[in-house]
Amino acid sequence: MPTEAEAHLIEAATRVLASRHAHPDHTVAAAGRDADGRIFVGVNVSHFTGGPCAEMVVMGAAAAASAAPLELIVAVGDEGRGVLSPCGKCRQMLSDYFPALHVLVPGEGGPVAVPIRELLPQPYVRNAHRR
Repeated sequence: MPTEAEAHLIEAATRVLASRHAHPDHTVAAAGRDADGRIFVGVNVSHFTGGPCAEMVVMGAAAAASAAPLELIVAVGDEGRGVLSPCGKCRQMLSDYFPALHVLVPGEGGPVAVPIRELLPQPYVRNAHRR
């Protein structure tokens, strides 16, 4: 069962996805909360070249706003899919940029927050000498 803050983040992502009116190029939305409590939202951009996932769009929006580090992120899918786990590419990028991040993922009793490191065991560590 998500906390009130987690439910608020899920609602933010769900609202932005609903605002796209079932657009075929935007099938996933994400919302992230930074350490200052600010919420950033984004949608995926499907394109034959790949296009960014919703989580990556949130990362870019947060960076453009000089956000504090993201602490919690969630992605939701269209057509009633609800909370989604991040793909492998997003897991790697989120782990690289925000190693203390928690991610809302589907759980037996509803969405649960888990540390990004649990979703990406034994990750590739870029620039390990800088950490």
